[in-house]
Amino acid sequence: MKITMNLAKLFLGLFLFALGAVCTINAHLGLQPWDVLHQGLSRTLHMTIGMANILVAFLIVIVNRIFGEKIGFGTLANMLFIGLFMDMLMLNHLVPEFQNLSARILMVLAGLVIISFGTYLYISAGFGAGPRDGLMVVLARKTKQSVRLIRTCNEGVALLFGWILGGSIGIGTVIMVSLIGIFVQATFKLCRFDVKTVHHIYLDRHMFEGFVSKNGQMNGGNDHHAI
Repeated sequence: MKITMNLAKLFLGLFLFALGAVCTINAHLGLQPWDVLHQGLSRTLHMTIGMANILVAFLIVIVNRIFGEKIGFGTLANMLFIGLFMDMLMLNHLVPEFQNLSARILMVLAGLVIISFGTYLYISAGFGAGPRDGLMVVLARKTKQSVRLIRTCNEGVALLFGWILGGSIGIGTVIMVSLIGIFVQATFKLCRFDVKTVHHIYLDRHMFEGFVSKNGQMNGGNDHHAI
């Protein structure tokens, strides 16, 4: 039952993250930093934004492994399903678009809230951090800096490369790159969640130890690798 609940939390979190991202895209005020990069790649490589999302996530997983971050089922699910959910929502026009400027700004802010809560859900599920959040966490751990600062820096780098590749930027981009770190950290505090101490099941022998542990807790066996 514990595993089923955490799987549900994982996929709900991934869907919410994709939904929040599409909200910011459909606001047409400029894309959030990672989606500026995804759009730039999609235009350069002639693929959907969702497929570009998957490509970027795959490359980040490689970087995370170089830094020593472990890979979990949640890492791979994040890499695949956020992009697939985004394409599903966008290609089927399931998220509305507005002409009123105030409504569009509210849509950007709502998207940030949804993204932040989705981030909390899929990290706290205990199946490993997503590629981008794994990068955020490993850099926070190595530099001893706050999640807010590291997240904001990561978004800024993605924004720069996305702009170089031809991704769209605007006032909404400025809002998102300025507030995303604050929103994520505020959500973690609201949910009383410390990203640096959660333990995950990874794709190694400890994953199987976690499944058969007597207390049924998803603590990754004896692995005390904390993020």
